[in-house]
Amino acid sequence: MQRESGSALPLRARLIDFLIQSSQRLQLSPTEKYTALSLFAHRFYPRFMSQLEQGNDMGNWLLQPLRESNLQLFALVSLWISNKIHSSPALSVKIFKSLGDKSINEQHFTIRDYSEAEVVLMQVVNFEICVENVAFVYFEELLLQFKGVSKVGELVNFEAGMDIMDLLYEKEETTMLYANPRFLAASVLVASYVTTVPKQKLEFPVLPWVKFVTGCEEEDIVEMVREILKHVFHLSC
Repeated sequence: MQRESGSALPLRARLIDFLIQSSQRLQLSPTEKYTALSLFAHRFYPRFMSQLEQGNDMGNWLLQPLRESNLQLFALVSLWISNKIHSSPALSVKIFKSLGDKSINEQHFTIRDYSEAEVVLMQVVNFEICVENVAFVYFEELLLQFKGVSKVGELVNFEAGMDIMDLLYEKEETTMLYANPRFLAASVLVASYVTTVPKQKLEFPVLPWVKFVTGCEEEDIVEMVREILKHVFHLSC
């Protein structure tokens, strides 16, 4: 599951990679990372780009003119907001600023800029965070249930599932899969099962079980898994 080099990626994918790498450097939990990705990739970035394409005056120097460094700031702010939601005590904004000073090359942002960016981001997303409806949370719950009903669940690679979810954020069309987080979580579990469990151990009826637990149709899961694996392994057919 190799990613392209950073310089070869389009802007949106570079920003997603920046957010993921930043979460790792900050040692944030997976829940914090995926909440931030949901906030940044699902809500802030598409709404901001839509308004920009419509020629709307963004009314703030952090949003106009468009600079990659400014958007990197908003990626860090998304992580900051997520950390404040999920961790107590939360990390100080100074820690996020320190990381930004090291990793954002074009501009230097002050603590006041981070606070202003937080307000701007929340305005752009109309103060909608929706932390409960995150695909990773459903995936984690499903995997725990799977382990509870079958020993083969212990063979499913948890990190591989997270790698798959990270890769699905690379392109806007695959990010749209996150619109149905429970269905996506079920599909990621099945994809992780078929790609990480040894072939001689693939005896568990995972599709009927997933249908029973989630209510998702087996045919729909199979089609989604096919699309996921095509993206992960860069298949054309």
